[in-house]
Amino acid sequence: MRPEPADSALLDELRRLSTCIVASTIETFRVRLRNTGFANSSIRCMFDDLPPVVGYAATARIRGSQPPMGGRTYYDRTDWWNYLLTIPAPRIVVIEDMDRPSGLGSLVGEVHANILRALGCVAFATNGAVRELPAIHSTGFQCFAGNVAVSHSYAHIFEFGTAVEIGGLRVEPGDLLHGDRHGVLQIPSKVAVEVPAAARKIIEKEQGIIALCQSGSFSLEKLIQLIQSLDSSRNPTASRENGGERGEHS
Repeated sequence: MRPEPADSALLDELRRLSTCIVASTIETFRVRLRNTGFANSSIRCMFDDLPPVVGYAATARIRGSQPPMGGRTYYDRTDWWNYLLTIPAPRIVVIEDMDRPSGLGSLVGEVHANILRALGCVAFATNGAVRELPAIHSTGFQCFAGNVAVSHSYAHIFEFGTAVEIGGLRVEPGDLLHGDRHGVLQIPSKVAVEVPAAARKIIEKEQGIIALCQSGSFSLEKLIQLIQSLDSSRNPTASRENGGERGEHS
């Protein structure tokens, strides 16, 4: 059962945060292991000048090395487009390329990016390829991919609406995702509403340390004292026992 979509105000707050600070904030809730919940460095942001994106995952699997058995391309997959509309907006399309190696051909280029954007999608993430980057960038549509390809080859969707995996990140349809120049992560639904406020506390503490380090009165003694004082006033969510360091995916 998919969680209820967050309200627009929460999504706006999450959009104002970097993916790095969101990742650090989620760690304080101890709802999953620290080495899970995000795509690894094999998934790269294509447009690092675009702002962070937040959206709900719409998932699919593709192949590109062989023609589709039914001879169909995404241009006549109205069932795929109808499925997209069952996911709350804003949407992030997450596609697992099942070719080995992945990324021979790209499903998403200029045309498909514009179709997805018109259907309420704000970004595309794949372990495979993307192409026609300048044309996509001009629309503001963000892309995360394993590589860049020249051709679409035989790229075709053969399954959608199921769990997929890209860069070690397992994504379920409807998962709340956050991405920027650093990569993509999943925000657990059980803590999503608490992330902005907790993130602001972390940012405040980090800025205090940075200010001391950049000041003319810096000393190691002062740094140790500051960090100790911050540790003593740590966010109480850090002691939450819901899942502990053993963690649970949400």
